[in-house]
Amino acid sequence: MKKLYLIIIAIGLIGLQACVSKKEETKRMSGNPAFEGWYADPEGMIFDDKYWIFPTYSAAYEEQVFLDAFSSPNLVDWTKHERIIDTSEVKWIWRAMWAPAVIKKDKKYYLFFGGNDIQNNNDYGGIGVGVADKPEGPYKDHLGKPLIDKIYNGAQPIDQFVFKDKDGSHYIYYGGWRHCNVAKLNDDFTGFIPFEDGTTFKEVTPKNYVEGPFMFIKDGKYYFMWSEGGWTGPDYKVAYAIADNPLGPFERVSTILERDSIANGAGHHSVIHEPKSDKYYIVYHRRPANETARDWRETCIEEMFFDENGHIKPVVMTKEGVLENPLK
Repeated sequence: MKKLYLIIIAIGLIGLQACVSKKEETKRMSGNPAFEGWYADPEGMIFDDKYWIFPTYSAAYEEQVFLDAFSSPNLVDWTKHERIIDTSEVKWIWRAMWAPAVIKKDKKYYLFFGGNDIQNNNDYGGIGVGVADKPEGPYKDHLGKPLIDKIYNGAQPIDQFVFKDKDGSHYIYYGGWRHCNVAKLNDDFTGFIPFEDGTTFKEVTPKNYVEGPFMFIKDGKYYFMWSEGGWTGPDYKVAYAIADNPLGPFERVSTILERDSIANGAGHHSVIHEPKSDKYYIVYHRRPANETARDWRETCIEEMFFDENGHIKPVVMTKEGVLENPLK
C-alpha cells in the first residue's frame, strides 16, 4: 500500500511539473517594437492594473501636434488611445509636442509635455501641463500657457520628468542642450516652491548629460538617468548615477544602453517597476539598424537587471522583448 501511495505521489508530481512546463512554454513575449508606428521618448508606468506608455509621435516637427498613449494588462497586448491631447486643446503649441510625462495625484492625472522647441527667450513655448480624470484622457490644458517658458541655467525647456519623492514632494527634472534643471512643484502643479536658498530652478547636470532625465528609487537610493550623444545619430545612449537624495550630486556611474547590431540611436527612456514580481523594465526608443531616416524611431521594452552592488547591468537590445507579465 505504501509503495502504491508513493507511486501515486510521483505521478502527481510529474503531472504538476508538466503543467508548470506547459504554462511556461505558453508564456508569450512582447516583441520589439512593443507596438506599431514610429514613436519615441516613451514614458512607461503602471496605472489602475495596466501598464501604460506615453510616447512622442516621431515625425516632422510640424506634424507633432498630438500625443497618443498605449495600455496593456500584460506587456504583450497593447491598446492604442489616440490623441489624448492635441493642439486644438493646447492652443499655444503649434509644433513639436514632445516627451510626455504623466503622474497621478489626488485622483487626477497630470500630463506634462514640451511644445514648440523654443530656441531663445523670445520664442513662445516650453513645458505645459494637461489634466484628466483617466490616464487615457482626454486631457485639458491645465494652465492655458506654459509652466516653464524661459531658458534657465542654459537648459532648453524640453524632456520633462515628474518625480514623487518619499515625503510626497513632487520635483520636475528637465532640460536639453546639455543642461538639466530641477524644480519643486507646488501642490496643484500650477507653479513652484522655491528651494531654501531662494532659487527656483537648480542645475543638477551630471557628466556627459545631453537630455531625457529620469529618476527612480531602489533600496533607498536615487537612480538618476539621462541620454547622451545626439538623438539623430548612432551615438545616442543611456547613462546613470546613484545618489542619496533627489538633488544629487549625481556622479556618473556608467552607460547601460547603446547601439549594437540590432539598432542604433537607443535612448530617451523610462523605467517601470512591477512590484508583484519585483521586475524592472526599461522602455526606450531606438532606430532599427537598417533605417536611416531621422524620425524612424520605435518604442521597445527590455528587462533591466542589477548586480550585487546595486549597479545596473548593461541592457541587451532584443527583438523578442520581455515575457508576458499580467498585473492581475
